[in-house]
Amino acid sequence: MIKQHKCRRLLLALMSLLALAQFCTIPAFAAGLSWYCKRAADHAQPRADACFDFVEAHGGYYIDHRHTSPTAADKVVYLTFDAGYENGHVAEVLDILHEESVPGAFFILGHLAEENTALVRRMADEGHLVCNHTFTHKNLVGASPEAVAAELGRLETACRDKAGVTVAPYFRPPEGRLDCALLDAAGALGYKTILWSFAYADWDNQKQPSIDYARKKILDNIHNGAVLLLHPTSATNAAVLGDVIRELKAQGYRFGTLDELTAEAPLAHEGGAGS
Repeated sequence: MIKQHKCRRLLLALMSLLALAQFCTIPAFAAGLSWYCKRAADHAQPRADACFDFVEAHGGYYIDHRHTSPTAADKVVYLTFDAGYENGHVAEVLDILHEESVPGAFFILGHLAEENTALVRRMADEGHLVCNHTFTHKNLVGASPEAVAAELGRLETACRDKAGVTVAPYFRPPEGRLDCALLDAAGALGYKTILWSFAYADWDNQKQPSIDYARKKILDNIHNGAVLLLHPTSATNAAVLGDVIRELKAQGYRFGTLDELTAEAPLAHEGGAGS
């Protein structure tokens, strides 16, 4: 009888753990899940795998669900950049965005904020969003809410004190590693977590793709409502970005901001930098 009672208690405990895991505790690994988004053919919107269903329920964004059709009259792309340092190409990317009157969102690290303050100030002055990629590029999965607040707050302080720039309320976890708790901790600080629906291997400065390859890869996989992740330290990106922007404009795309992406209701479009 005692053994049967213990088995019943063990079964109930296991069922409770499974229910809790389905609700939020994704993943069980200490490192967290690494975000990815499978590409779709014919410029259709990709969809994240089911294991990432928790992302949008916990304040995360990776695509614009209000702009879905590849043949719609209103087609929008969101340019986002992960910038940890300057090697000459970040300034080139800013030059291109300025020439093309296109807005971007720069997710920066502490090194850029402290060592390249003029560049960070230029981002804000030219109408781009300066966003939080953490101070040290530390994987925050498993960190306490207090540790998350300290890491994101350190970047905020560096931007404010060094560059005179207020960080926009958008967070991108380093390497795309995340779980429910991290999204909730960022949300409690007023941040919305921004992931992406397209990225490619552009981050290794010693192994850069060719310009032709990059141009084809981006344009072949573009889709309405896309959130593009590019690294502005990439020599290839600096060389190809202007051509890609002009081609997307020719195809009828406009360039939106994260404020539009995360708005609860569609915003009116009245021309300007994003048109």
